[in-house]
Formats: sequence, structure tokens, C-alpha cells
Amino acid sequence: MSAEERVMGRAVVLDEVGQPTVLREFPVPEAPPGGAVVAPGYGGVCGTDLHLQQGHLPVPTPLVLGHEGLGTVRELGFGLTHDATGARLSEGDAVMWASSIACGECPPCRLHREPTLCENRRTYGVNRSIADGPALSGSWADHIVLQGGTTLVRAPGDVPPLAAMALACAGPTVVHALYERRPVRLGETVVVQGSGPVGLAAAACAQLSGAGRVIIVGGPAQRLRVAAAAGIGDVHLNIVDDNDPDAVLAEARAATGGAGADLVIECAGVPAAVAQGITLARRGGAYLVIGQYTDAGDTVLNPHQIVHRQLDVIGSWAFSGAHLVEYVRLLPALTARFDLAGLVTAFPLAEHARALAAVADGSVMKAVLTS
Repeated sequence: MSAEERVMGRAVVLDEVGQPTVLREFPVPEAPPGGAVVAPGYGGVCGTDLHLQQGHLPVPTPLVLGHEGLGTVRELGFGLTHDATGARLSEGDAVMWASSIACGECPPCRLHREPTLCENRRTYGVNRSIADGPALSGSWADHIVLQGGTTLVRAPGDVPPLAAMALACAGPTVVHALYERRPVRLGETVVVQGSGPVGLAAAACAQLSGAGRVIIVGGPAQRLRVAAAAGIGDVHLNIVDDNDPDAVLAEARAATGGAGADLVIECAGVPAAVAQGITLARRGGAYLVIGQYTDAGDTVLNPHQIVHRQLDVIGSWAFSGAHLVEYVRLLPALTARFDLAGLVTAFPLAEHARALAAVADGSVMKAVLTS
């Protein structure tokens, strides 16, 4: 892209925590060495974005939001010729990219083999302030500048973009949890707490992994209907709208056969769900906590339940570029079995406020901004 061809890009900006987002224009710079300029036709709205706006994680502002996306390569920087799988990259290719770049030098990266725990992780749409440049460093935009070191992978041509975006952040997050932290074993009974994108990603991946039965405990009712219509989960229990959560928990335990689940996966993001989830696991089972990504506060639980049940309690934080690659590889199998596109509601980029409001009130399963 020559200097004469440089254009202005529109992007959704969070100027201050707690304030409404606004649409602004910024010059589109050249692609950096080893990086790319991509036109995100699709930018996912994640529950984390809502938490960022509300101040549940410290972020530098002003900030272009959006950490998940799918778009078209507009310009490749010097030295970038192939994607993470070794496939040749060209302008015009449809790609997805990992939201974070690990530094490779801190103790978690260098010594502990845990890049998701990188102490200096830079994340698009989360901690790349406009003041640090380039401004276009989030996917809620019609251009994003991807830095050298970003994991890019070509999107599968036989998967509709909206289907790929349905679990664009949740999918790799669950891949990390189920690949690295605690896998689903053949024939296991799995309970998933939460029926948002992370919960549905966990349930769908559990089914693909050979779980014998997957029970989703979530809500509200519309989300559970959407999950059932997509073919995700075998049993759907509404704990959000029920006035007697203990009765719903008893129903969930009964659905496991009475002894509890081999694996319970927390994807609700509600602290109180942790105490509930521990009681849903069988003795000798496992409890995998994914949903508490942002700090929503403390909760009260009975530690006797952990010891009495002899539980493995495992946390899983975020994902790396390798987990995005695995998610993209899984997309053909996921879309063949589940109606992922049916989970998505698309909003034009200019309607970012409406999309955020829809995520906040739970009226949509997955919002995606299109440009």
C-alpha cells in the first residue's frame, strides 16, 4: 500500500472506563515488519469487553476495543510470508489472529512453559492504548495493525465467517483448558456451568471429545433454547430463572446418575457458581474453573466439599496462539455437528453501543460487529 493509497480507518474507542464507546477515525499506517494490516470484516463482542468498559480489569485508555476477529489481509509487512501452520499468506487471504503476544522472556514464558501467564503479554483491544500507537490495535475497526509476533492463521474456506466468529475467543480459551489443564475423557459425564459462549464452547468441545453426557446448567431460558437448537448439550437446566437453585442443582446431580459428574466446567463467571459447582462433581472427580477471568468479587464456599470429594480443582487462564490454531483446525468438525452460525447476531460497526447493550442484557448469545 503506497503513501498515496493510505486511507483513514474507523474504530470503536473506549475513552474512559465507565463511559460510552465512540466511533473515531485514524490514519491507517504501513504494515510493520513481520506484521500485517488486516481489514476485520468481523469483530466479536466478548463478555470481557463489557467488563473492560465497566472497569473490572485495569486497562489503559483511550483504547480501541476488540480482541477477537476475522478479516482480510490488506498488506503484509516485510518478512511475513506464511501463517502459523506454514501456509503461504497473500493479500486478500481471510485470516484469524491470536489476541495476545507473549514476550518469551519472563519466567512464565522462559522457565515454566506457560505463555498464557506471560507477565508482559500485549493483547489487542485490551492493553494496547492509542497513546502507545498504532491506534488501530483492536478488532472493532475496519482496519487493525497486527504486530510482528502475532499468530495469524488462514481461516478455513468452507466455514462461514459468522460460524467461525461464534466462539472466536471462547473456543481457543476452552481448547487451552481441555488440552493443557484437564481433558475430557471418553464416556465421561460432564456438567458445564454457564450457557454463554464459553459455556457452549466447553459443552461442544466436550461432546467432540467423546463425553458420554453433557449437562448445561445456565440460563436465561432463551440462551438454553439457542444451545439446544444448535445441538450443543444433552440436558439443559435453567438455574438463572429458577427461584429454587438448590432444586436445579439436585436435578443436575440426578441427571449425572446421582453420584455427580466426572468433570464440572465452570464457565458462568459468577463467583457464587463456584460453591455450587463443587457440589456437582462426583467423589474423585475434577472441577475446572474457566469463567472467572475478570475479578467479579469473592464468594463463600465450603472447603470440606473439596476434601470430602477429593476433587482436583484446576484453573485455566486465557489462551495462546497455538490454541487459536487448534480452534481453527477444529472449526470444520464443530460446524459439521453444531449450528454455530445460529449463535451469532451481527451488528454494523456503527451500532457498537447497541451490540454492547445486547451483550449486557443477555438478549443475544454472541454479538459480532461487521464492517
